[in-house]
Amino acid sequence: MSALVLDGVIIGIYFAIIIGIGAHFSRRNKDVADFALGGRSIPWWAVLASILASEISAGTFFGTPGEGFKLRNYTYAQLMAGYLLARLVVSAVFIPAYYKYNVVSIYEFLEIRFGPRTRSMASVIFLVTRSLASGSRLWVPTLLVVVLWNQMNPGKPLDNWEQFWVTGGALVIISILTAAYTAIGGIKAVIWTDVLQIAVLFGALGFSVWYLLGHIPGGWEGAKMQLTGPHDLILWQWSGDEPPKAEFVAKYGAAWGGIKSVLESEYTVWCALFGSLFVTLATHGTDQDMVQRMLTAKNKRQSAVATILSGLADIPVTFAVLTIGILLAVYYGHVVQDPALPMTPKGPDNTRIFPYFVVNVMPGGLRGLVIAGVLATTMGSLGTAMNALATSYSRDFHFRWFKTPENDQARVRVIKLSTIAFALVLIFVGLATAFVKAKNPALSIIGIILGSFGYTYGSLLGIFIVALFTKSRGSEIGNPIAMVAGILVVAYLSNLPNDVWKMFDDNPDHPLYQNFEWLPVIEFPWRIMAGTMTTVAVALCFQSRSKHPLRSEAR
Repeated sequence: MSALVLDGVIIGIYFAIIIGIGAHFSRRNKDVADFALGGRSIPWWAVLASILASEISAGTFFGTPGEGFKLRNYTYAQLMAGYLLARLVVSAVFIPAYYKYNVVSIYEFLEIRFGPRTRSMASVIFLVTRSLASGSRLWVPTLLVVVLWNQMNPGKPLDNWEQFWVTGGALVIISILTAAYTAIGGIKAVIWTDVLQIAVLFGALGFSVWYLLGHIPGGWEGAKMQLTGPHDLILWQWSGDEPPKAEFVAKYGAAWGGIKSVLESEYTVWCALFGSLFVTLATHGTDQDMVQRMLTAKNKRQSAVATILSGLADIPVTFAVLTIGILLAVYYGHVVQDPALPMTPKGPDNTRIFPYFVVNVMPGGLRGLVIAGVLATTMGSLGTAMNALATSYSRDFHFRWFKTPENDQARVRVIKLSTIAFALVLIFVGLATAFVKAKNPALSIIGIILGSFGYTYGSLLGIFIVALFTKSRGSEIGNPIAMVAGILVVAYLSNLPNDVWKMFDDNPDHPLYQNFEWLPVIEFPWRIMAGTMTTVAVALCFQSRSKHPLRSEAR
């Protein structure tokens, strides 16, 4: 049996198992609660595996080794500090509230606290943002298809636009298969396939590290001998990537220059303690995609255990994927000189370096295991995204706007059809991401994925904070104003108007920016924090007027 055939057999067995799981649970969804929340009967360890499967997407699987390859250090792992701290807050405050009011869509909680307008706007923000974030992730695993194609056709590598068509076909197939078992089996199928997927993923990561260490002379000690740069292998970074210029310091002061530099950097200690804290509060406390997994646990205690342990498990996983990237930098920089290495005008393409290694270096069979691991992460996060999008749309809009029979079978059918509809939306976003990447090959995967929700999730988190931590602030009039303000402030501080301006005018700077050089252009980990603070500040200016059960209890 040839190596490629063996790879194909392993991948085929994997697909057969996950489709079988979906079919198995198709007969066990009696009502909406069963389909969306698994009847709140999932054991905590399976919820833990599902949370990890969502977090360790294909973007992480390829993007994080790419960061390790580019930086040759562990500064990305600093963000774990804020991730873990945020999980403690989510487990102590957010999850108990959702269990108490027995919500299916977490935006139902906002209607209890404020009213239907706030619920609808929050749900719209989730639907749009999650579609963009999950759709852009969908493009990532198709990098393997490009590398495989180039290997089978040596001397005739695909150009950027040919890659677009090949990856487009691959992501359509992946989406259809994921939509099939998600629409058939509901959240139970998603979670139990996640358990399988996380096992495959761990095996793929462990083997990748072992294989690289075995092919670098001297193993880890030999690798460290090649990593002697001033920033190689560091974990903590206090200052920003670029120190402030002398003329800026003279004009605005050294203190503000240092702060501006930190806000314009992705991986610093300050970003780990504050920026990533707000990122995880948003993704794990206000995103239906993630919270829906947590709400499948039997009670709030088991949900909290799964959530906190997932944060602890993230630490070794993050170090493993960064180690892969660092070892690849040594392998291709000092052990093997490969002229066919994927390149960009600025040097080796860090986003494609790991898939290139998987396809061209790993032996058959084991290569199939790693490819299955990539498919596992993709389909795990994609399946839950489809289920969460369908659940949120159905509960927050469809069942309120359209006459739907009260029987459970009819309502489950609506969610299943919505799952298929959102699969089409995600395919469109994935194709758009592939198109953008074809035009801009040097774009970073991590920036694409995290940037999409950085603009909006701060406003979502801000409203939930007002709902949970105040008794009489926030209103149906003030909340939409606050959320819009949060989005606009982040867009401005992220340089979005300037980026759009440059697409239509040769003038290097938008007029809005010419007199505000002292303002930082904040990186993605700081965007949610800025949006949250703005939204909370504005929402606190408005007093709650109508009486809702949650406010009555608060008094």
